[in-house]
Amino acid sequence: MGRARDVVFSSLINAVNTQHGRLFLWVPVCLSIGIGLYFKIKFEPAYGVLQIAGTVSVLLMLIIIWKWSQPSTIVLRGVLLIFIGFLLAVFRTHSVAEPVLGWRYYGPIEGRIVAMDRSHSNKPRVTLIDVSLGKISEPRTPTYVRVSLHSDIGLENLKPGAHIRTIGSVSPPSGPVEPGAFDFQMYAWFKRLGAVGYSRKPVELLAPPKLDSYALWLFDTRMGIADHIRSRIEGQTGAFAAAILTGDRSAIDPIMLEDLRSSNLAHLLAISGLHMGLLVGFCFGLIRYGLALIPYIGLHWPIKKIGAVVAICAGLAYLQISGAAVATERAFIMVSVMLVGVILDKPAITLRAVALAATILLILHPESLLHPGFQMSFAATTALVASFEFLKHQTAWQKLQFGSNRFVQPIVALFMSSFIAGAATAPFAAYHFNQIAQYGLLANLTSVPMMGIVVMPAAVIAGAFSFVGLDAVPFWIMGAGIDWILNVANWVSNLGGAVISVPQAQNWVLPLIALGGVHFIVWKGWMRWGGVIMCFIAFLSWWQVQRPDVLISDTGRLLGVLENGKRALNRDRGSGFAARVWLENDGDQSNQEDASKRSNIFADKMVFKVMDAPIGYIWSKKAKPTDIESICRQVEILISPNWKDSISTKCLHITKPYLRYHGAVAVFQSAGSVQIKTARQETGERLWNTWWLRSRNRSD
Repeated sequence: MGRARDVVFSSLINAVNTQHGRLFLWVPVCLSIGIGLYFKIKFEPAYGVLQIAGTVSVLLMLIIIWKWSQPSTIVLRGVLLIFIGFLLAVFRTHSVAEPVLGWRYYGPIEGRIVAMDRSHSNKPRVTLIDVSLGKISEPRTPTYVRVSLHSDIGLENLKPGAHIRTIGSVSPPSGPVEPGAFDFQMYAWFKRLGAVGYSRKPVELLAPPKLDSYALWLFDTRMGIADHIRSRIEGQTGAFAAAILTGDRSAIDPIMLEDLRSSNLAHLLAISGLHMGLLVGFCFGLIRYGLALIPYIGLHWPIKKIGAVVAICAGLAYLQISGAAVATERAFIMVSVMLVGVILDKPAITLRAVALAATILLILHPESLLHPGFQMSFAATTALVASFEFLKHQTAWQKLQFGSNRFVQPIVALFMSSFIAGAATAPFAAYHFNQIAQYGLLANLTSVPMMGIVVMPAAVIAGAFSFVGLDAVPFWIMGAGIDWILNVANWVSNLGGAVISVPQAQNWVLPLIALGGVHFIVWKGWMRWGGVIMCFIAFLSWWQVQRPDVLISDTGRLLGVLENGKRALNRDRGSGFAARVWLENDGDQSNQEDASKRSNIFADKMVFKVMDAPIGYIWSKKAKPTDIESICRQVEILISPNWKDSISTKCLHITKPYLRYHGAVAVFQSAGSVQIKTARQETGERLWNTWWLRSRNRSD
């Protein structure tokens, strides 16, 4: 037995030792494991734990330096990187700490505008700084507050840097709408949003815009450019143009956005790798081949390197103008790494360049690992680079590239690029957005070339000509290209079966798919097929996922019961976001109103049955203790969201304090037993969901 164990261990060590030349590719993977472990644990690490982790990291580093040349340190390097990733996530989490509102507040809201966008209900939304909330003391006042504006009065006062006032309701960022769902509290923590809410009152201007910082000046410049673009290109075409150049989506119609999503063209709207690559690539080619037209410069100057430097500067300017979002920052890092490779006469597009870009971004923003944009961008890029590195050594591809039919090669490359990128990102899109666009390949094949050949070059030319007032023609050309893209999106989204809905997978499924894919691409040798096995296990588990029989929102206002594979809701309006997410996670394309008409299970307002388990529900605030105890004797679970006191009768009593602490609740029934799972059980006691809880408890 011992000999067999030694043989297996020796084989593993030999397999690891054969990975020389590709070890750097595992750096972002190991960092990601450490970062993922931090965000997955159910508690906030104590100071003593962090001291131990730091001490172990230093010891590992010393051992690795001491025995650097020995192959056995390869595994230790990976372990060290995992510890570093964990500590990076801890440092980032504590470094963005800001005050979070501890309770629901209604009253005057004052502040200066530092960001503007649209809410899910398509209402204007502003983010404020230098906030004042009535009599709330300054130490408890959040640094940033986001407010959706439901009144049309005073919207002309919404200018970057303007000091405004309104009357509205704001509250702490809410937790997941069901256990295991998207955690808005964590998202808001890293955005430094201490409160979110809405106002139905007019907006009053207290002081004119004051651009006293570079960020505000840049924000004002972005909005000015977006307004100029929309004045040159009318309608939704202009809104699309402003969005891809400045990141301002405030004029985007939700119907158009839905068409783009259903046709898998929404990535054209988000400023990411495609936009940055097209713009930088056009600038690089324009400078390089433009200088080559001058014989002396073409022969004596390093025009390729000059083009790369100018392209990096153009990318940096685009990063600033577009708002420097994490997705755009990621794209800029990736293209900059590749262009630096050109300047240093190194291969520009390699897996090492992709790994370096991922490493830089994970160090700067560890939380971006959890974002769909990060995952989909690097999945597509890694798959494309690996595929074309493999193809360039194949005889058939070389004949196609250099043979008599080489004019066909760009068409084949476009088809393959769209297919590979679509296949690589499909699991991530299905996991995060619960849908697969069946005709995404068709839409991308007919739209991406237009984006690269017409839209982005015209945008660069329009930007250059706008300084002399000659941008009308390039903007017209840009608008014509965008019209083509929008027409394709509308046509594809209206094809039969354009979108397939998929249910929400278990939380561990996507990390296993990602790790399996990376292992297959990066590992050398027969053990790479272990990555395929990982992906197969993950997809098999996804196919067998079990959705909750009952879902209860964190306010207790909305209930959803699964009957015959379809979820029936107890309300046709209200708690709309939770209802939409529940249905999407079920793989259901229905809306809340239709889901509320599916069953008469809620006909009895007091008691309903889920399979064999009776469940009680009392919303009324006027219920008497005798009513509560009477119903509790009849049911296994009693939901009374407006009840605060305890009762003597024994049943699982889900009350207001219970929901306040535990958040949304999921109920599973199998083999005659009932299992309860709460959002707090999934998220644990973390910094982003206990900070505001402690404050709110003090206010109670």
